[in-house]
Amino acid sequence: MKLQQLRYIVEIQRQGLNVSEAAETLYTSQPGISKQVKLLEDELGIAIFERSGKRFTGVTEPGKVVLGIAERILREAENLKRASAEFASGDTGRLVLAATHTQARYALPLVVRDFVARHPSVKLEMHQGSPTQIAEWVVSGEADIGIATEAIDQYPQLITLPVRQWTHCVIVPEGHPLLAAQPLSLNELAKWPLITYDTAFTGRSRINRAFERVGVQPNVALTALDADVIKTYVSLGLGLGIISALAVDPQRDAGLVAIDAGHLFESNTTRLAVRRGTYLRRYDYDLIALFAPHLSKRVVEMAMQGGGDEYQL
Repeated sequence: MKLQQLRYIVEIQRQGLNVSEAAETLYTSQPGISKQVKLLEDELGIAIFERSGKRFTGVTEPGKVVLGIAERILREAENLKRASAEFASGDTGRLVLAATHTQARYALPLVVRDFVARHPSVKLEMHQGSPTQIAEWVVSGEADIGIATEAIDQYPQLITLPVRQWTHCVIVPEGHPLLAAQPLSLNELAKWPLITYDTAFTGRSRINRAFERVGVQPNVALTALDADVIKTYVSLGLGLGIISALAVDPQRDAGLVAIDAGHLFESNTTRLAVRRGTYLRRYDYDLIALFAPHLSKRVVEMAMQGGGDEYQL
């Protein structure tokens, strides 16, 4: 039995039983993977995958057990590498942080600045994506830490910890009639074209639910992936924006006015995610604490050991 064989069967499962895609991901050949899977099955004396001709069509019951064990073995093998590299190399290495645009643009700049100053020999990489992409990157090991509001707490492979709560606001051009319509209401908002986040981003589900609860159909004229794009189109007079209050920057947002909408939409919780069972290095803990001072090493370790998200804001 070889670790490479375990990598093959786990990747086949991740690729929806598509051996060609697994081979491409692992930079090897399809016949090579098929041969190694058969050798592993012969050694174990079981069939891991169900077959129709040469195609894998499902996972057998014993195969499900084998795949679970294989994932744990591969995770621990990676932990061995991470732990030994930390002790051998000290404060050097690579940390991949995945975050949404809003977090990367508005919440993380000072954190990144301070982290780089403290750990100049650590190569920090930042990946931006949707909450679902971020969760999947952390699950697969492509990212060490993920930060998002939506989706990531729906993945059982992840430990997610709450960082902070935030609300939405409505942004309008200076002098807009809505500024006189106080207090702001959903019925009033529905009279105007709205520009807000794509359905997968930044509390959009809470925006939808708020209008549904009062039986009002919003006129969503345009959606975007980040707040800066939304503000640009509001400035052009294409509609009113609904964005995270975190994304308001008075110095950069000249000509726009932000109206608090915390009473209209449910609050949102930004969460930080790490993969269950992953060995966290000293500088991983340091970045977490810089971003969320209440998430000390002890708090994170307790969550990892407890197997759940015990910490509450």
